[in-house]
Amino acid sequence: MTSPQHPAVELTAITKSFPGRAGTVRAVRGIDLTIATGEVVALLGPNGAGKTTTLDLLLGLTTPTSGEVRVLGGSPREAVRAGRIAAVLQTGGLLRDLTVRETVELVASTYAVHVPVEDVLRRASLTAIAGRRVSLCSGGEQQRLRFALALLPDPELLVLDEPTAGMDVAARRAFWDAMHAEAAQGRTVVFATHYLEEADDFASRIVLVAGGRVVADGPADVIRSTALGRTVAARLAPEVVGPAATELRALAVVHDVRVDGDRLTVTTADSDAVARILLTTLDARDVEITTGSLESAFLTLTGSTPSTGSTTPATEGAAA
Repeated sequence: MTSPQHPAVELTAITKSFPGRAGTVRAVRGIDLTIATGEVVALLGPNGAGKTTTLDLLLGLTTPTSGEVRVLGGSPREAVRAGRIAAVLQTGGLLRDLTVRETVELVASTYAVHVPVEDVLRRASLTAIAGRRVSLCSGGEQQRLRFALALLPDPELLVLDEPTAGMDVAARRAFWDAMHAEAAQGRTVVFATHYLEEADDFASRIVLVAGGRVVADGPADVIRSTALGRTVAARLAPEVVGPAATELRALAVVHDVRVDGDRLTVTTADSDAVARILLTTLDARDVEITTGSLESAFLTLTGSTPSTGSTTPATEGAAA
């Protein structure tokens, strides 16, 4: 696997529209996104946010209505032809009457150069079921087979679309264990999901998408802070609590101040500044700084409630 000089992904002012029964459907509405080589990035958002359409653009399965898509310095189709990008999609692409090994061998035969079959079977944890027919494999096992097929050309960029949809907890954990191993080798991984725990646990960076637009971009803790701010709680002398609350409410970085007895709770965009005031001028004790949950940030930024199943579309008419 080589180390390209260009970013793994460059999306510049991307839009994508489709004809629909009720008029034009605007699936992607102006996305600018750069992903560096070696990053592990989650496209997180409710169903209908534009995640799958964005991945289709990366894979050259569709072309943008406007804007430019660059993958590893070239066009998506150039990257696909060279085996530099591979995908693990939700469904399709498997012949049910073949065994797992026969499937991998068949796809391997289409490449001039490929990773050894036994190697990808091992890396996808399929060696023990290599002789099983695909039709007898569980949903999780079939996803691991798609993962093995994606590894054959030794791609620099792996694109995953809702890779663990329909898996049980054990299968999901095993799949991500395998993905962790690939990411540790420096492979760039981009995956779309509406599972908050996957984005939070696996991705080093989350791109939150809603209504075909990027509404937040950064590590999970930064997104929580951007959407919700941080909460600073402390205890003060009873005679100080009231004047302290008034003083803090006057600060531009403070969103909310709550008083409960001698306890003061401040929601703020600058927790360091508030903590400094509490400790140096108000003689506070038991100071605690916390960040809101990723689920709360998701709800705040997208207007949808995440779940382990489908979510409510953020924008009517948006594509998946």
